[in-house]
Amino acid sequence: MTVFRGTGWMKELLDKSKQKLSQIRTQKVTADTEVSLATEEQQMEASAHKAKDILLHKWTLAKTISALGVIAAVVWGGHTYVHTGLKNVYHVSVNGQEVGTVKDTAEVEQLKQMKAKELAASSQEVRMKVKEPEVTFQVEKVFMEETNDKDVLNRVASAITAYPVGTELSVDGKSMGIVKDEQTAEQLLESIKDTALENKKEAKVRVLSASAAPPAQVVELEKVEFVQKVELKEIEIQPQDVMDPAELKKKLETGDVQPTKYTVEKGDCVSCIAKKLDIPKQVIYQNNPWISDDMIKVGQQLDLTVLQPKLAVRTVEKVAESQEIQYETEYEKDDSMRAGTSQTIKEGKNGMKKVMIQVTKVNGLMTDETVLNEEIIEEPVKAVVRKGTKVIKGEGTGKFAWPVVSSSISSTFGTRWGAFHKGIDLTSPNKNILASDNGKVVFAGVKSGYGNAVIIDHMNGYKTLYGHLSKIDTSTGKIVEKGEKIGLMGSTGDSTGVHLHFEVQQSDAPQNPLKFLNR
Repeated sequence: MTVFRGTGWMKELLDKSKQKLSQIRTQKVTADTEVSLATEEQQMEASAHKAKDILLHKWTLAKTISALGVIAAVVWGGHTYVHTGLKNVYHVSVNGQEVGTVKDTAEVEQLKQMKAKELAASSQEVRMKVKEPEVTFQVEKVFMEETNDKDVLNRVASAITAYPVGTELSVDGKSMGIVKDEQTAEQLLESIKDTALENKKEAKVRVLSASAAPPAQVVELEKVEFVQKVELKEIEIQPQDVMDPAELKKKLETGDVQPTKYTVEKGDCVSCIAKKLDIPKQVIYQNNPWISDDMIKVGQQLDLTVLQPKLAVRTVEKVAESQEIQYETEYEKDDSMRAGTSQTIKEGKNGMKKVMIQVTKVNGLMTDETVLNEEIIEEPVKAVVRKGTKVIKGEGTGKFAWPVVSSSISSTFGTRWGAFHKGIDLTSPNKNILASDNGKVVFAGVKSGYGNAVIIDHMNGYKTLYGHLSKIDTSTGKIVEKGEKIGLMGSTGDSTGVHLHFEVQQSDAPQNPLKFLNR
């Protein structure tokens, strides 16, 4: 680097001038001393010499001042020249190693942005992640320094690289596949949730009558979540690793299970096939919605595919159902009437209640159902009937009692589990099963689908059925009274867990037992 050195030369010249002036002052003092000792003539001569010396000294001083002026001008001009030639240059380092100097850092920053943008858009099939080096600058002022901007820009550009990345979707810690980015993965997961909900329709207001028609319902979706733990993670990949989102969705929903077909044989029934192949009846109803009243024919083909989804969707719904309350009948004895005959004095009227039920489903299949509470909206009106005095043994009172003490409802009446549920399911720590009303036992044994079962005819148009018993404590033809023990709760037949399946039938048509039972 070139620098201006005029300041040193000027200092040396000033030092010499000072020495010369000092000598002049010394000579002047010596002359003054001699004048004081000399005679008047000598003093006059000395004065002449003094004047001459003064002139000489003034001339020397003038020359010195002129020289100093020239020196100052030269120094000032050199300083201005050097100052004008000083410029900022920037030493550029890439990942700690210096690669050269540039005049302006803006070009480097602009290059980095352009290169990163270019690499990020270099592939349409996969997402490219740019890896930028650490670029630092150190500024220095130099005089007429040359830089190597072009070489530095090339070195910085070559240090910026990119590699393909994708989003890995894992279920319970196991990798299921890779998609292009997190947005694609989120859309795929939402699509799976939508599929699980697509059969959910708006609640329809329908009045529950004496038939088996579904009750009026208002459904509120409380929660939608995945049963398994789902994780999304960005990883470095090869382009061929990326899956088609539709293929990954199918894999997550079906577990890559292949379709299973079954041809109905002689003697087959829905529950028989389910038991023979060890699959849930609900799968048969769900896969074959054309089945009505369990009617299947020899030669018909059933879809018995049991999917094993890698990712299951759990929904929790709060269902508000409007259900009828069966009115009671009060009987007045009349000795003037024949036994078995009756006359209505006052018509009865069913009441109405609102039942809140929480339903949990996994992939649209119900896994849990809990009755939360009941609210009576309209009280039933009691009927009054005059009857003959002769009492027929075993005839029901017309008012049903809970067949299990301190019971909880685990499944309600209506369309449940992919098929129509003709009764309610009850659980309780107390396993004793009691007759819901007076009547005659018309069946006590093993019944298809129900396991050990008891049917009581109350001889007033009503029958009750008790299913899945572990033990039967009555027999066909026996007359039982309301509250009499007829068996023990169990899990025989097509049952999932220990419970009682309880049905109320009027003229052999299933009725909602909750019409006759209240908390």
